[in-house]
Amino acid sequence: MSALLPDGTYDAFVIDVTEESDDSGQPQTLVELTIVAGEHKGLVLQVATESSIGRFEDIVGMPATLTVTNGSPQVRIDD
Repeated sequence: MSALLPDGTYDAFVIDVTEESDDSGQPQTLVELTIVAGEHKGLVLQVATESSIGRFEDIVGMPATLTVTNGSPQVRIDD
């Protein structure tokens, strides 16, 4: 992730959400986002989260904020 985006806050748009298990069998949510403003506008990336951030029907098409801190991304769905 850090190779794609430097630390910072990015306006994004949720394209897809998938629930699956990681390599150790732990559930995770994969959120596919596109950056909608700034230098990285148009970049599409997938962020894995350890917990569900919402149902597919509720968050696809929603605006989001992607925050990268020390190369680690966090996604927040905006209302």
